[in-house]
Amino acid sequence: MIVLKYTLYGYNNIGVKLRMIYDCAVIGAGPAGLSAAINLAQTNRSVIVFTTKKEDSSIYRAPEVNNYLGFHGVSGKELLQAFYDHAKKMGIEIVHKKVINFYKSGDIFTINANNEFYEAYSVILAIGTPKKTLLENEAEFVGRGISYCAVCDGMLYKGRTIAVIGESVEAEEEAEYLSELAKKLYYVPLYKKNEFHFKDNVEVILSRPKSVYGEDFVNALELEDRILNVDGIFIIRKTMPADQLIYGLEFAEDGHIKVDSKMQTSIEGLFAAGDCTGRPYQVAKAVGEGQIAGLSASTYVKRIKEDLPKKD
Repeated sequence: MIVLKYTLYGYNNIGVKLRMIYDCAVIGAGPAGLSAAINLAQTNRSVIVFTTKKEDSSIYRAPEVNNYLGFHGVSGKELLQAFYDHAKKMGIEIVHKKVINFYKSGDIFTINANNEFYEAYSVILAIGTPKKTLLENEAEFVGRGISYCAVCDGMLYKGRTIAVIGESVEAEEEAEYLSELAKKLYYVPLYKKNEFHFKDNVEVILSRPKSVYGEDFVNALELEDRILNVDGIFIIRKTMPADQLIYGLEFAEDGHIKVDSKMQTSIEGLFAAGDCTGRPYQVAKAVGEGQIAGLSASTYVKRIKEDLPKKD
């Protein structure tokens, strides 16, 4: 089966450049995300999947999986690789970029992935377990000294003192970018590594962050063994928190994304599947919800396209 990479939409006979609009963008390439993508492709929908590294997936680190039908005793790494191989054989486009945010305008979602922009008629969130706040008072200072994107907000802190908290080694790239702007940068890694190579204005601190303080804006970061006076804090996660990806998303009381039986969220055309929608955090549940989300998105896109103005 040939899977189209994109849908063309526009009127080149009057000089308008044709845009590439995917039928669906899937954020996350775990069991839920790849299941959704496969089912979209099966219904002949164009789909793009955004992910960071396979190693960031919780299933990748599972030494053994015994509760997924037909794969007794397989490691999480082997099972995830089988899912990837299946998707690639179906021609699904997998892009290794972190989605920073996305928004909806009319019938189109615009996705910002590492500051490159993509468009899609629908989106499926398959981002794993919900990210809890890392710091005490973190939620209060989002947009007031707390940021999750170096490229987005870095220029606001030019010539200032900032702290960067990195969940994985990939955060070092964003810290290097920020070090070009900041007067002083404290880098706080949440992973184990023996050597770091930064500019002279960067100080690596191997201490667990606890809380953030400030009045109108952030002015201090509390660690286990000291307090740093800073003008801003960048928390570089493997995936962005769901409430920072798009505004208007509704959550259940337990912090999971609220969905209906079709995996539709509170935003029309936006679906969610897998661990981000609730327990149990199991592969079978994620694959099943991914299938429902993919088929629901396919039906939604069919309706949207039927309502589009016809070209002459």
